[in-house]
Amino acid sequence: MSFDEGYIKYSSHWTPGPPVDASVAAELDAWRRPLFDAGLIGQYRELGIGYGNLSVRCGDAGRFVISGTQTGHLPVTTPEHYALVTHCDINANAVSCEGPVKASSEAMTHAAIYALDDRIGAIVHVHSAALWKRWIDVLPTTRSDVAYGTPEMAREFGRLFATTDFSSDGIAVMAGHEEGLISFGASLEEAATRMLSLAG
Repeated sequence: MSFDEGYIKYSSHWTPGPPVDASVAAELDAWRRPLFDAGLIGQYRELGIGYGNLSVRCGDAGRFVISGTQTGHLPVTTPEHYALVTHCDINANAVSCEGPVKASSEAMTHAAIYALDDRIGAIVHVHSAALWKRWIDVLPTTRSDVAYGTPEMAREFGRLFATTDFSSDGIAVMAGHEEGLISFGASLEEAATRMLSLAG
C-alpha cells in the first residue's frame, strides 16, 4: 500500500464554516454504515490512514457534500464530518470547499464524475483488496499509470464513461489506486447498493 494513500494531492481552498445540513449528513451516514460494516470504508491501522468516502449532489451544478478527509476510521458520522464542495477546477488541480473539515482527497474525482451526467446524484468510493483483485480488468478499469486524486484520474473516468459500460452500470475499478473501486447512482441508495451487491 502506497504511503501517500489518503493525502490530498490537489490545491485545497478550504473555508472553515458551520456543519453541513443535518438531513444530508444523516442520509450519508445511513448509507455509509453498511459500507463501513463491510470493511469497504475504514482505516489502515498500521498506517493510521483512513480510506473510503461517499458524496451526494447538493443544489447547484458542481456542488456536493462529501466525507471529510481522514474520517474513514469513524463507525458513525455527524454533520461535523462532512464538507461542502463548492467548485472544482480540474485543469488547475484545485478544489474549493467549506465546512468544519476539508473535503476528502478524492473530491476531484467525485467532481469529475458528477460533471459527466446531471443524472448522477451520488458517488461511493471504497477499498477492498479482494474486490479489486476479482474485478480489475473485468469491470471498466482506469489505466494503471494514473494515480488517485489527480486531474489525470478525473479525466480517466470521462474516458470510461464514453467508451465502456461505466455509463450504464455505474461501477469501475481504479487500477492505479490499489484496492480502489468507485460507483455512482441517481441516489445514495443506488450508488451504495451497487457497491454492496458487488461485495456480495
